[in-house]
Amino acid sequence: MSIILTAPGPELRLLVSLAAWTWPGTGPDGHEVAHILITHTPAPTGPGTIEARVRRLSDSLGSLAGSREVVPELDRCLQIVGDQVLVHFPGASRTLRLPTRRSWTGLVARNGEAVLLLGLDPLPQTADAARLDTYLDAALTADRLLFGRARTR
Repeated sequence: MSIILTAPGPELRLLVSLAAWTWPGTGPDGHEVAHILITHTPAPTGPGTIEARVRRLSDSLGSLAGSREVVPELDRCLQIVGDQVLVHFPGASRTLRLPTRRSWTGLVARNGEAVLLLGLDPLPQTADAARLDTYLDAALTADRLLFGRARTR
């Protein structure tokens, strides 16, 4: 008899401690690309470091890559429902609803994917555009972002 062990999905406690941002941008090929940034909020959330928890989240999606690696194509984890876009984490009982605008949702629908960035450092959901840019610049410089191509279901 064979037993296959699979890692459990993210806990509900982790999912509710996440913050997310979405925006359109331009890819290396000059085409418009939808971006998603997911970070952990600074609030304490139980055992384990924030980085370890985000890395487990990455593993549940199929292991995202660092900025100097080939960006992997993730399993179909995005779902569009009307004007909403949801991220499904395998093994989790709930989805993460992303903040969206109609134009961004349309871009995801047209492209069938978005670039997903997981930040290894916390950032509060209240961060404005300037603080988000500062976070992204610092995280990219310090190699504290994980990347993947999230596709629609």
